[in-house]
Amino acid sequence: MPIMNPKRQSPMPIIDNLTHIGNPFKQTNFSTDRYLNHKVSQSDIDLEYALKFLYSFNGSTATYNSYRKEIERLIQWSWRIEKVSILSLRRESIEEFLRFCFNPPMAWIGTKHVSRFKTKNGERLTNTDWRPFVITLSKTAFRTGVELDPKQFCPSQASIKATFSILSSFYEYLIQEDLVQSNPVKLIKQKSKFIRKDSCKPIVRRISKLQWDYVLETAELAGTDQTFEQERTLFIMNCLFAMYLRISELVADERSSPVMSDFKKDRDGNWWFHVIGKGNKSRSVTVCNDMLKALKRYRKAQGLSPLPSPDEQLPLISKIKGKGPVTSTRQIRRIVQDCFDGAYQRMKADGLKDDASDLKAATVHWLRHTGISEDVKFRPREHVRDDAGHASMATTDRYVDSDLRERHASGKQKRIKEVF
Repeated sequence: MPIMNPKRQSPMPIIDNLTHIGNPFKQTNFSTDRYLNHKVSQSDIDLEYALKFLYSFNGSTATYNSYRKEIERLIQWSWRIEKVSILSLRRESIEEFLRFCFNPPMAWIGTKHVSRFKTKNGERLTNTDWRPFVITLSKTAFRTGVELDPKQFCPSQASIKATFSILSSFYEYLIQEDLVQSNPVKLIKQKSKFIRKDSCKPIVRRISKLQWDYVLETAELAGTDQTFEQERTLFIMNCLFAMYLRISELVADERSSPVMSDFKKDRDGNWWFHVIGKGNKSRSVTVCNDMLKALKRYRKAQGLSPLPSPDEQLPLISKIKGKGPVTSTRQIRRIVQDCFDGAYQRMKADGLKDDASDLKAATVHWLRHTGISEDVKFRPREHVRDDAGHASMATTDRYVDSDLRERHASGKQKRIKEVF
């Protein structure tokens, strides 16, 4: 029987979740026979060191998933399309792979994010709906009924940059393990062929002050009955805006489990919120007076003392049903989306439909952007940088609009034709 063209056949997944791959440093069998219908020399070594590299990120599921996605795409392409080991790839091979990522075959593109494997009767089975590439819609397009078309797939610039960064890191690891002599990703001199250099200041997606007022008021109106669920919603919205928290910094995962005593008072009587953020980096966030009032209100709804004790281990965001902390970012997204939807409807009812339009596209992360954007108007930039956990001032400067306003004002009155 002839072998089907690998570009016309969707590949089966290779690398499972962290909880199922086990510790590769304690394993001896890395056979790839069940993944391939043809022999690829050194593919067993590819799999072994891919797993060992990925296992080093077992402290963060999100990072593991990001790295796995890029490395598995490379392995799938190398084994199935080129039929060679990733250890034999050279600079020109990586360039060819990147061109493949810009225009993957239709059989390799999915229209929804699904798990790679499923558990059935205690056995891990491949999910036939999984694809290495996935085309997605914006929230606005999804709501207006736009249909997904795999032919329209195009990776974002952020995605291509991530591919470069992750694969370069992987090959540096392979060099350290004496498996390859050089890093083929670093040898690509003209990255501009793939990564567009943009001199424009990136647009920060955020909602307006008016929209935020409506969103917060919507959450406050929901909390008038003083039920714990409604008060929790209001507290979440305040955390995302006032302390610029990322959604992952509110839920419990293997990295951290936020508790009430993460709010701490220093010797000067000032309150700080201690959080483990992106890249497992810890930081202290200034707790403003309004945020402290929000904390007291939230704790009162739970029958607690106004402020937490230094050793209080009560989850910051507790489940409504059952005990313990919220562990799903999806649940937080749903709560925020309900507030966005409610605010949008209230603004429309008040005759502000045009002003409300951005709320249809807004996501949770826009609240972080909005909080930072409001603060840089009157706080020292370095203070905002440290509270936000930005690695450099350049990131914080993205939120400053004054330079653009002055630039536009200086050019707004220029003449094309002299008027006499």
